[in-house]
Amino acid sequence: MSPELTSPADKLGIAPYQSREGEPYMSADQELHFRNILNSWRRELMEEVDRTVDHMKVDSVHCPDPNDRASQESDMGMELRTRERERKLLSKIDKALKKLDEHDYGYCESCGVEIGIGRLEARPTADLCIDCKTKQEALERQQG
Repeated sequence: MSPELTSPADKLGIAPYQSREGEPYMSADQELHFRNILNSWRRELMEEVDRTVDHMKVDSVHCPDPNDRASQESDMGMELRTRERERKLLSKIDKALKKLDEHDYGYCESCGVEIGIGRLEARPTADLCIDCKTKQEALERQQG
């Protein structure tokens, strides 16, 4: 499987949820499974933030060579952009954890239908079902 198609659970070493026959959608076991994924993912991102801060403290040494300095600033800029994307992802994870606390996790914010275990495994922060997400993306493409 290519890295861009790997789910967060796969990266964290968490096996996909195996539903039991007749199990209701978003049972306590399913909620616990997704809470584990979201908390592990959040913890991993926070550790990465800490590593970035430490790295930037160490690498902020003055470079006398302008080329080295430019390269260092470029690397730091790229790292900061990555951390900004991760900050937004942390916000989505926190929102999903709050929905779990309120037992609203796993349902489409637009139409209220079940998002589905498979989609949540692939994207644990999903808040739209595939149909509503497809419509949203089509509208975004139309609006440019």
